[in-house]
Amino acid sequence: MMHGSNPNPRAAFLDTLSTEARGALTRLGTRRRYAVGDVLIHEGDHAQELVLLHEGLVKVTARLDRDRVSLVDIRIAGDVVGEVAAMDVGPRSATVTSCGDVSATVVPRGELESFLLAHPDAFFALYRRLCGRVRRSDRLRLELGGYPVPVRLARVLVELAELYGRPRRTFRGPDWNRVHIDVNLSQTEFAALTASTTHTVHKALAQLRKDKIITTGCRQTSIGNMARLREAALLSVPDT
Repeated sequence: MMHGSNPNPRAAFLDTLSTEARGALTRLGTRRRYAVGDVLIHEGDHAQELVLLHEGLVKVTARLDRDRVSLVDIRIAGDVVGEVAAMDVGPRSATVTSCGDVSATVVPRGELESFLLAHPDAFFALYRRLCGRVRRSDRLRLELGGYPVPVRLARVLVELAELYGRPRRTFRGPDWNRVHIDVNLSQTEFAALTASTTHTVHKALAQLRKDKIITTGCRQTSIGNMARLREAALLSVPDT
């Protein structure tokens, strides 16, 4: 059972930079605000800009074919989006859409390159972030082919809880075995994350609720027992 600090804390990109580099990056570009549903980045577009998120939440989606869209990732304040196209020549590989009110800075490629040359620690931090996302994409592709939907869903929930979870507060401190996920997702979006159908995800969520592992309602998800959820995901339970 997990108590105390988050066993897998998530550091936003800004938090991985030195104080000097962080301040310099936030002074670049043009500050913009987006409302829910606004598109920050269009898949296939050839713009070469980095977008630094200051407030809010965005989702990253990629089109599989004419009728299907896959939810690839979720990014929060302190994260960056569009970093691949900003550092390479080629079209945008995904669409980025605001999930609520978002404040962000749009940094042109020229400004980004000058910044990275002046702050090599930031370059390596961005490089490590890109490598991590490549490893995550490879892992997800393997899981989608190797596990049934209930296991894939449990793994998605574990990842969301570890990356975006808020523990239940107790008199002994935060309880990381009971976590509220601070990301509002519909069953359709869970289906996209697990490469399955909404009907199949609905049944898998219902079973997790029946087993008293999670509770759901109004696009809200809370984990009642992270240890059991990790078991359902066929993941090892961290040592206390």
